[in-house]
Order: sequence, then C-alpha cells, then structure tokens
Amino acid sequence: MQIPKDQIIDLIKNQMGQDKAQEADQQLPGQVDTDNPEHQNLLQKFGVNPQDLIAKFMGGGGGGGGMNIPGLS
Repeated sequence: MQIPKDQIIDLIKNQMGQDKAQEADQQLPGQVDTDNPEHQNLLQKFGVNPQDLIAKFMGGGGGGGGMNIPGLS
C-alpha cells in the first residue's frame, strides 16, 4: 500500500515527538510502500508497525484516528 510520507510524519510526530518526526522526514521517501521491505524497516525504526499503518489508513484503526475512505471502511 502506498501512503504519502506527510501522513506518516504526522503520525510519528503525534506518537513519538517532533525530533523523531524530523528524522523520519529526512529518511522516508515521498511515498512509502508498506510492501517494500526497505520501507518496512524504516517504519519500524520510527516505531511504526507497517500492518498497523495499513489498518489505520484503511479505516480499521479504531477510535476515529484513521482516515475514512468511502467504500473501504
């Protein structure tokens, strides 16, 4: 699944703080592919589980924290 870096940076900023978000911004590509092993390793480095990320952006993150994409939630 392709996820824009900006959305992941916002998530990291909220969970890990501004310093980690800045570091992630420098290292993550513009589009993060959750199926790419290199991208998965980078996400895990910043405390983000790729499977949790997919669930969140597919509307299954619970608590209203995920994106609500029509037809996918």
